[in-house]
Amino acid sequence: MLSRSCLGLLNLVSVDDYQTLGGRVPRLVTTAAGDVPELYIDGMENPGSDDAVSPARRERRIVVANQLPIRAFREGKKWRFEWDRDSLVLQLKDGFPSDVEVLYVGSLKAEIEGCKQEEVAQLLLEKFRCVPTFIPSEIHNKFYHGFCKHYLWPLFHYMLPMSPSQGARFDREQWKAYVLANRIFAEKVTEIINPDEDYVWVHDYHLMILPTFLRKRFHRVKLGFFLHNTFPSSEIYRTLPVREDILRAFLNCDLIGFHTFDYARHFLSCCSRMLGLDYESKRGYIGLDYYGRTVTVKILPAGIHMGLLESVLSLPQTALRVKELKEEYEGKIVILGVDDMDLFKGISLKFLALGKLLEVDESLRGRVVLVQILNAARSRGKDIQDVKNESEAIAREINEKYSQPGYQPIVYINGPISTQEKAAYYAVSECCVVNAVRDGMNLVPYEYTVCRQGSVALDKALGVEGEDKKAPKQSVIIVSEFIGCSPSLSGAIRVNPWNIDEVAEAMNSAVTMSEAEKHLRHEKHYKYISSHDVAYWARSFDQDLDRACREHYSKRYWGVGLGLGFRIVALDPTFRKLSVDHIASAYRDTHSRLILLDYDGTMMPQATIKTPSKEVITVLNYLCSDPENMVFIVSGRDKDCLGKWFSPCEKLGLSAEHGYFTRYIGFPFYGKFVNFGLWCFLLLMIVFLFFACWQVDQGFSLGDLRIDDRF
Repeated sequence: MLSRSCLGLLNLVSVDDYQTLGGRVPRLVTTAAGDVPELYIDGMENPGSDDAVSPARRERRIVVANQLPIRAFREGKKWRFEWDRDSLVLQLKDGFPSDVEVLYVGSLKAEIEGCKQEEVAQLLLEKFRCVPTFIPSEIHNKFYHGFCKHYLWPLFHYMLPMSPSQGARFDREQWKAYVLANRIFAEKVTEIINPDEDYVWVHDYHLMILPTFLRKRFHRVKLGFFLHNTFPSSEIYRTLPVREDILRAFLNCDLIGFHTFDYARHFLSCCSRMLGLDYESKRGYIGLDYYGRTVTVKILPAGIHMGLLESVLSLPQTALRVKELKEEYEGKIVILGVDDMDLFKGISLKFLALGKLLEVDESLRGRVVLVQILNAARSRGKDIQDVKNESEAIAREINEKYSQPGYQPIVYINGPISTQEKAAYYAVSECCVVNAVRDGMNLVPYEYTVCRQGSVALDKALGVEGEDKKAPKQSVIIVSEFIGCSPSLSGAIRVNPWNIDEVAEAMNSAVTMSEAEKHLRHEKHYKYISSHDVAYWARSFDQDLDRACREHYSKRYWGVGLGLGFRIVALDPTFRKLSVDHIASAYRDTHSRLILLDYDGTMMPQATIKTPSKEVITVLNYLCSDPENMVFIVSGRDKDCLGKWFSPCEKLGLSAEHGYFTRYIGFPFYGKFVNFGLWCFLLLMIVFLFFACWQVDQGFSLGDLRIDDRF
């Protein structure tokens, strides 16, 4: 059976004859206008031309995500489609140049009948510039609900599957479904891409091996990846059975983005410990050298769409709901929590902290209200139901203990609720608590800050008129130190969500904080959030992706490896493969030769720990017998081991422990190892003493020496 390294060589392919595909027509069914009677568009704004492929080439960005920014509604026998304005992949379009065409690849949030998939695909391409991936339901369940949500998601959030009750164990069938789903996404990208000109931006952990499929098909594809999830510590990540496959897929990108430095640091640590790769920081950029290619790592947290949220704040429905909530909670201090129904959001810990606060400070009973909005769960299973049952039980216990007529300490709102209503709750809340035990980014504090900034309509609804309009805006954020947005919120109260007492104390500080301090914290947050919105994030990533791809055509590329182990070897254009004939010719033409040989991985396979064979010893002695040759073995092994192994080679030079000990042929201590580190130290001491004696001979002492001002 061939070794993995040998198998990789079987797929060595030159791309010197790389041919571009030019403008491609997508392999999607084309229909004449009016051939889709059961499909129509509701409230659609056409972002581009009505033609599937424009004859004039435009600069394009292909955005690939698990789900398209499209909402699909079934009304009888008809399907209705509209933009999902809350989708981040749709909002990031604002960061691209105005003349750039954006195409989206992803799944629909609805199951389309097989007989209508082609028609829907053509319609979405023409009207929305979207290319749907129709994954069979059985594969999708194993891919999304199996591998993504019940294995990768808990593992990336530091939950090891030690038992069936703590997350699902690794399932090979689910992994195969994950690979197949990523391959389907890659095929859809292949249908629409112009590999010479288009930039591809892949999003999140659902598609982590997609870059390998694209890189194998298009060696010079301009490919970026952004991980919206956490990236765990190397001690957690290395428990993943397919860890190297995913890491190599990451490294097939040109640019990899993370929300925080910690996530990037964990990724770099994994590359170092598992693949032996080191990184360099040049001019503010972190780069990994991977087989001649430079893979850039970018650190920038995502932002929110300021314009969209401000437009929601200006709606009459929002102002009306704000007025109602203000009347409902008159005289109360509202603390707000907005979370997905998820295992890691720390909802029950938040409730326990409020209970602790009311227990310690009796003056806050009847005044402080925690409004908890629960968004719909993105996965399903027993663990989600257990979290929901636990949270409801704790809330019920606290309410029974501290409720009063007209007062309930915890208000539980099961979503989903409208964006307008959520904005109204943000606007009336004195404090926002986000205490997830682990989370990728979490934009809730950003949205809360913008809503607290308010609008003219909200000020009127809140009764802020006349001189009161000049009153400074205020907000307080309590944020877990384990979520991605924490480093960017310098004015927030950071807490350890596992420490109930600490969270309770933070709540007490928030509700008793002075007005001036609330204003300073709010001002600091709003300034950052408004200047680092989603457009800034997308524009910055797009610019760095362009920078990372500038040298694509200055090198020769070779494809190496099979399957998910595929990678690209980038070589200088002048590089030529070393041939035996060339080596033999150079050897014959020279008369003074220094031959340096590595041991592990060169003379012997990397994975073996064996003494050199008789054949190796014979070859080395033959080389050393030529008086025109000087042969050295350079190794990281210790001198005793090398000296014992190569004792039959009397004329062989040895450099042990990476050169610290050297046995040099022709040296006065012939056949013995010399500690060159010690010799260098002694030489420096001799030079220093000589200089000192010379100074004394000249009539100066060492204390009289001065450094010239010019130096």
